[in-house]
Amino acid sequence: MQRRGLLTLMASAPLWASGCAALADGRAAEASPAALRGTGDLGVVIQRARGAITVVNTSDRSLLGEITGLGDLSHASVVFSRDGRYAYVFGRDGGLTQVDLLRERIVHRVMQAGNSIGGAVSADGTLVAAQNYVPGGVKVFDAKTLELLADLPATYGNGQRSRVVGLVDLPQRRFAYSLFDADAICIADCSDPTRPRVHTLEGIGRQPYDALVTPDGRHYIAGLFGEDGLAMVDLWEPQPKVRRILAGYGRGQQPLPVYKMPHLRGWAVAGRHAYLPAIGRHEVLVVDTTTWQEVGRIPVAGQPVFVMARPDGRQVWVNFAVPDYDRVQVIDTPSQRVVDTLRPGKAVLHMEFTPRGDTVWISCRDDHLVRVIDTATRQTLATLAVDAPSGIFFTSRAQRMGF
Repeated sequence: MQRRGLLTLMASAPLWASGCAALADGRAAEASPAALRGTGDLGVVIQRARGAITVVNTSDRSLLGEITGLGDLSHASVVFSRDGRYAYVFGRDGGLTQVDLLRERIVHRVMQAGNSIGGAVSADGTLVAAQNYVPGGVKVFDAKTLELLADLPATYGNGQRSRVVGLVDLPQRRFAYSLFDADAICIADCSDPTRPRVHTLEGIGRQPYDALVTPDGRHYIAGLFGEDGLAMVDLWEPQPKVRRILAGYGRGQQPLPVYKMPHLRGWAVAGRHAYLPAIGRHEVLVVDTTTWQEVGRIPVAGQPVFVMARPDGRQVWVNFAVPDYDRVQVIDTPSQRVVDTLRPGKAVLHMEFTPRGDTVWISCRDDHLVRVIDTATRQTLATLAVDAPSGIFFTSRAQRMGF
């Protein structure tokens, strides 16, 4: 018995030495650790001028590879499959592309609209929804195959189509989104994606331009471009209705020209407060999330674009529209004041925190670099060369509602 076992071991040694083992059905399985990689520390950086994305490793702070052929990425957004392996890239040209981050290649690509600005993945990971400007509406796809399952036109008035903004995922295979031209918020139940049910709330305020859902999935909040204030829906109510909050926050003050619309998906909820960009103003609004009343304002260097909380909520980082888009400011949330001003590079377009907030990655488009900064010391830990970088998206978003 011992001799037979030794002979068996000797016979199998060449297979293990080659880094693979024969399975019962004749297939070979890779055994080399170098060939294996998780997805939890992966992410992508948009190369907006080249129709490409760069795959990055957030633990090593390194560039892994480049994927081209993604179309017009001048305004691009990315969401991820639940396992973090696949990125879904929404391009300005209406293209929706499924990318395999481990193999660094395109899996599926469909031209689903004339102008698309983002999307969402359902809570169960089975559906991908795209929000479209042209033609206005939402399309819902199978997350594995990108087969079209539902087309939800955003019609209003005499058959007109509204631009769709602020699309987010909700629990139970639902989505919420806003209609910029129709002054409405829609809640779509896609439990059966072949027979979606859409509930529309009208008259919510003028020109909702973007929106977010709070981390617990309870409140959907749309910013209003046509007037001061925001529209909020409590999704836990049996019959959801719209409530206006922060109405007239700029009342009595001369309106300023808006150089770049804030992106509300980056709004910060830290502890019991939300930190919101004031449209066209050099201020961040502080809101109590139990009453949804304004409780303070923080003066900042310019017009805020992204106001983003570090995952622990201790800091809020802010970047700005032109002419102040070479600066980033750090707000200390306990004192609610700016404690640092950084100049990471020319044309700061986006920021993304690593999952536990030890670093923040900042894209500097005109310097063609991404800067990785320690959030405690504010020292630069790495500088990565990327052509005209804009959006930065990490796979940790797959585990967060509304991202």
